[in-house]
Amino acid sequence: MSFSNKVIWITGASSGIGKSLAIAFANKNAKLILSSRKKEALELVKSECKNSENVKIITLDLEDYNNLQVKADEAIATFGKIDILINNGGISQRSLVKNTQIMVDKRIMDINYLGTVALTKAVLPHFIKNKNGQFVVTTSIVGKIGTPLRSSYAASKHALHGFFDCLRAENHKNNIAVTLVCPGFINTNVSKNALTGDGTPQGKMDVATGNGMSPERLAILMIKAIEKKKEEVYIAGAKEKLGIYTKRFFPKIFSILVRKMSVT
Repeated sequence: MSFSNKVIWITGASSGIGKSLAIAFANKNAKLILSSRKKEALELVKSECKNSENVKIITLDLEDYNNLQVKADEAIATFGKIDILINNGGISQRSLVKNTQIMVDKRIMDINYLGTVALTKAVLPHFIKNKNGQFVVTTSIVGKIGTPLRSSYAASKHALHGFFDCLRAENHKNNIAVTLVCPGFINTNVSKNALTGDGTPQGKMDVATGNGMSPERLAILMIKAIEKKKEEVYIAGAKEKLGIYTKRFFPKIFSILVRKMSVT
């Protein structure tokens, strides 16, 4: 697949993974639509992109999922089409189940799951009409396995796998691809912005996150998976990948290992 002149819409594009994807795709001469809540940050990302005249900005809030159809219509009108929607926006969590207020569970599901689903449904008729399109979803290794302090986050990512597996099966005949990308620890501000039990941000970097893969490296590997239209890919360290397969084939052993993780 050549990405030259392909129209790619990226959510969560103001920093981290989304920013790295935007810069990498711009270097491949794609036409980009960048979205997040933060217009000024998006403008900075745009300024770092090659051929910035082919980069457009549409601010949106995934939590405001009832109004995303308007944003999708605006995005389609920007270049006349969308070829790839990268559902990358979201928020994480760092709190025990017993300490997590239900409003936090709801907010994480509203942003990570319902916001992503609503935007996807808004774009889907356009893909069906064109008999072409690709949905890319940044999920997580914890979209396959659950670990301490991430109950709501893991639930939202598990839900995305169920939804998009169904969407893929229903729309194969329409030449619509779905690529689920499951990163492990990536060195971004995701842990700093993660919600604690009362809904406030954690405000500090996790050690594992700080030691994680760079978002620039992840972007390169994601683009390879998108290019090949892989259905599901795990981009993570050996231990993280091993966790997935241990959970699948040796669930009791996995449970024992997870119980030993620190939850303080």
